[in-house]
Amino acid sequence: MHRGKGMKFVGDSRVPAKQAKFIPPKDYSEYPGKTEAFLPNFLLKEWMVGAVFLVGFLILTISDPSPLEKEADPTSSGYIPLPDWYFLFLYQLLKYPYASGEYKVIGTVLIPAIAALALLLAPWLDRGFERRPIKRPIATLIMLLTFVAMVYLTWESTVSHNWEQAEQQGKIVQTVDFDKSDPGYKIFSQNCAKCHGDNLEGSSLAPALVGKGLDPATVKTMATKGGGQMPSGIFKGSDKDLDALAKFVSDVSKK
Repeated sequence: MHRGKGMKFVGDSRVPAKQAKFIPPKDYSEYPGKTEAFLPNFLLKEWMVGAVFLVGFLILTISDPSPLEKEADPTSSGYIPLPDWYFLFLYQLLKYPYASGEYKVIGTVLIPAIAALALLLAPWLDRGFERRPIKRPIATLIMLLTFVAMVYLTWESTVSHNWEQAEQQGKIVQTVDFDKSDPGYKIFSQNCAKCHGDNLEGSSLAPALVGKGLDPATVKTMATKGGGQMPSGIFKGSDKDLDALAKFVSDVSKK
């Protein structure tokens, strides 16, 4: 038998002889004006839409800039944190008794883990072919409960937050250089730094003292008798210590 002669091909009976090809039911040329070239027509439209969103985003950043706060102080125990909006529901969850304190593992690990596991198991929890929500009660109920819980916790977090105190604690204040070896600073750190800050920059508990222009007599009065939100009897020390404290705070406040 010569190569290419006398050869017969046997077909597989399981494959139909006339198998329909996977082609669109209609030719798209039947829809004039509905097609366009990718370059430059379609791509130019995409760029134009992207440019509109970019310009809008830039306008928002200029008209309403991000609220920058002062430099973070890890030693400040009175600072009230507030996460970004997409974490507010978790932030509010950690305020409840059985999700914080001794039960913080429940709020930080257990509940988020259950939510993540439910999301991963969603294709197996509801294997129906229906797309209408009313025909898929399990998936619909889970999604509605999740949505309602996130919206409620986010709303509750915003209305219960002390926005005035947060604005004061994050305000950028003036800082000055001074000699921390000054005897008056040692007395200040023992009596006043807990509320007014180590650098007299203030905190959520007390205002800043920098730039106030306080005289020594006023400092002595405030330290011994108090005033405003400051209670009396804060200062503990001798008259000599009080004079040193008053001179130090007065000198720094006038810078």
